[in-house]
Amino acid sequence: MDNKARNQILLVLFIGVLMGALDIAIVGPALPAIQAAFKVDDRAITWIFTIYVLFNLIGTPLMAKLSDIFGRRSIYVVDVVLFALGSLIAALSPTFSMLLIGRAVQGLGAGGIFPVASAVIGDTFPADKRGSALGMIGAVFGLAFIVGPILGAIILITLSWQWLFVVNLPIAAIVIVLSLRTLPTTRPATHPRFDWLGMVTLGAHLALLTYAINQIDTNNFVASVLSANVLPYALIAAILLAVFILIERRAADPVLRLSLYTSRQTLLASVLAAGAGLGEAGLVFVPALAVVGLGVPKSESSFLAMPVVLALLVGSPTVGKLLDKFGSKVVVLAGSALLAIGMLMLNLFATNMILFIVAGAIIGLGLSALLGAPIRYIMLNEVPASDRAAAQGLITLNGSIGQLLSGALVGAVAASMGGGVQGYSASFLVIGLVAVALTVLTLGLKNRATELATVKERAQASAAPAH
Repeated sequence: MDNKARNQILLVLFIGVLMGALDIAIVGPALPAIQAAFKVDDRAITWIFTIYVLFNLIGTPLMAKLSDIFGRRSIYVVDVVLFALGSLIAALSPTFSMLLIGRAVQGLGAGGIFPVASAVIGDTFPADKRGSALGMIGAVFGLAFIVGPILGAIILITLSWQWLFVVNLPIAAIVIVLSLRTLPTTRPATHPRFDWLGMVTLGAHLALLTYAINQIDTNNFVASVLSANVLPYALIAAILLAVFILIERRAADPVLRLSLYTSRQTLLASVLAAGAGLGEAGLVFVPALAVVGLGVPKSESSFLAMPVVLALLVGSPTVGKLLDKFGSKVVVLAGSALLAIGMLMLNLFATNMILFIVAGAIIGLGLSALLGAPIRYIMLNEVPASDRAAAQGLITLNGSIGQLLSGALVGAVAASMGGGVQGYSASFLVIGLVAVALTVLTLGLKNRATELATVKERAQASAAPAH
């Protein structure tokens, strides 16, 4: 395959991944308008985000495995069709329940777009060009985070919230046509048996746990936890977690490789990834806080997320340099502390425009140290070369779990506190306290000298001849 053909493939993959990634960021500005249209409470409205993330998480390993069986092109097209179908259902939804069904279908399709795109790159690009191609595809998520709120605001100012979903349809049609023309029908010669039982069990566990958290009333915490709306779901979720662990220990190709949790560093990295996902997902609700706290029009509220985006743009390249100079512990410690400070500022100064903007910038700088290289750097250092792909997948999985739980948590706290400024600012207080806990946990990471020694040991082990 020549470079022109590869570039055409990369363009198709880029557009598809961007389409799926945008629907995580673009929905935030529309939450107040959708809430008003369907007259649902603060607890329910967060499910627009949460159910998308849940099915996205389920779709990722499922579609990756199906592409091994039925071929990359077929499943990539199926993923885009599912995303378009979900968008159509969401746009035409007469009820809130139907809107959630549409978001679930969207999430399932979007969950498969990125891993299948990565697999196509692995199949079609030579080893010396895969890194740059994957980097370009991975950068789409950052681009979506920048473009999403702006695009959402423009659509809401000029049209209605339904158009946030309608706009996906022509893009999906273009991607489908281009995919059928350019993508190869590759698949591995052999593939291990998919851990269907583990995936179903994990999905059910996360769904029940998320629902239980979403139903907690923080004003009557003990009573609500013991209520029929929470306790049965939490107990079943706990049982499913135990069952999931047993399944993964026996699976030939597990969804979650439990052996990666044997190191304190990998365990800390996983917790930090989940915390970063929780903080990142909390930003979806910044426009809602801007509406009730600052009196910003619903159509313009997403512009209050721009300080976060700009700080991420500045912080992300700087973090890479600091990582090489000071090591992951210092960088992650600073990032966690900044995230905590920013979230607590949103709680304290939700009605002050200037401090609201300053808080967003601080949060962006904090997340730039948690969402990018540092945590993945820790995992790369701590696992053997044969487990690196699984370790990076583990970081992605834990980040998604953090995003999933964030929506449930924000909804529970906001609804318990009566919504409005008090409800949403209390939600950011809780996220801030979680970030404080992350900062404390970061103290358990290796210092720079120990980290360098680990890197050296891993390099020597990789270079040693096999016996």
